[in-house]
Amino acid sequence: MDAAQSMSTLYITGAGVSAESGIPTFRGSDGYWTVGSVNYTPQQMATRRMYLENPREFLKWYYHRFVTYRNHGPNDVHYWLADKSLITQNIDGLDGKAGNKNYIAIHGRLDQMTLFHEQGPLVDKIIAPWSDVDSSNLEQSLMHIFRINNEPQIDYSYKPFVLLFDEFYTELYQISEAQQRMEEAEKIIFMGTSFSVNITQMALDIAISREIPIEVVDPSPVKLSYHNVIYHPITALEYINR
Repeated sequence: MDAAQSMSTLYITGAGVSAESGIPTFRGSDGYWTVGSVNYTPQQMATRRMYLENPREFLKWYYHRFVTYRNHGPNDVHYWLADKSLITQNIDGLDGKAGNKNYIAIHGRLDQMTLFHEQGPLVDKIIAPWSDVDSSNLEQSLMHIFRINNEPQIDYSYKPFVLLFDEFYTELYQISEAQQRMEEAEKIIFMGTSFSVNITQMALDIAISREIPIEVVDPSPVKLSYHNVIYHPITALEYINR
């Protein structure tokens, strides 16, 4: 694939791509949405409300998610995508580690954090010091690192740079650039995604309205209500090695 063709094709990836790196998918039998925490479901955990009302439980859950794969590296699919126009739903940061300098992490990156703020304004993204956490005194250490006393304070406390269930896409997550890439694409290829989040529905709606051809790469591809789709019922790794 030459550079021109690479840039005219937009790739949108989900958890199935990082599964090759040993990172659990969200909805599989070992997935994060399945396992959850001791007292709360993942749909309860990954919310702004939980961060506000129970920051200790919230931070512990994200800490355990991060340490699960903090030392995992990119796989062949990430490296293959390194020079492609890419939007990923994954928050593992592996596309950046693979060398993609211009990808959009539409749901954020767990290795970064921001000031806790009302949604809308742009704020700086800084490296999240997960490595500084004292696991022998986990709750207190997390609360100290994220500058939380009893409850998070706007524009003072820190929050992991991840889009939560009760938040919406903003320019912090490059939503306008993502939409522009969708609208300008000559083809959109979805890899390893279950089409269960808003960004994939947005891309599908744009593709249908603009008659953009779609390809779906997944061992069990979701069947879409669109005539211009090619299905590849294989893994992303199998797809790039065809």
